[in-house]
Amino acid sequence: MDQRVSLITLGVPDVEASARFYEALGWTRAESPDGVIAFDLISQTIGLYPLDKLAEDMNLPVEALGTGAMTLSCNVRTEGEVAPLMARARDAGAEILREAGAVFWGGTIGYFRAPDGHVWEIAHNPYSPLAPDGAFRWNGY
Repeated sequence: MDQRVSLITLGVPDVEASARFYEALGWTRAESPDGVIAFDLISQTIGLYPLDKLAEDMNLPVEALGTGAMTLSCNVRTEGEVAPLMARARDAGAEILREAGAVFWGGTIGYFRAPDGHVWEIAHNPYSPLAPDGAFRWNGY
């Protein structure tokens, strides 16, 4: 198996409502078949799929899925980008869990919960600079 995540599928109760939230963040939908909404990212795709259909695909009850104890992180080039993106998320309807601010290891982070329940981190990590195309690698490029 290649060391890669190609598609992150988020099970959501209302795909159109979730899509509107991500579009309010500035994302653009990719063409996709009915029932799935996709947003192409740099080297990955986020897919929005009805929660009940995702549970059916996985052969699990909906109650077993939840949103899990995980975060999705969007790393940015400068610490000055974190707060404006957090404000944009708030304006789009997100609940701010942690305002943008410095952390002990030298970066700047903020957390928000999207209306569909998924938790996102906006982060600037000075030790992991992004590639020119925006790709992320743990120790930078």
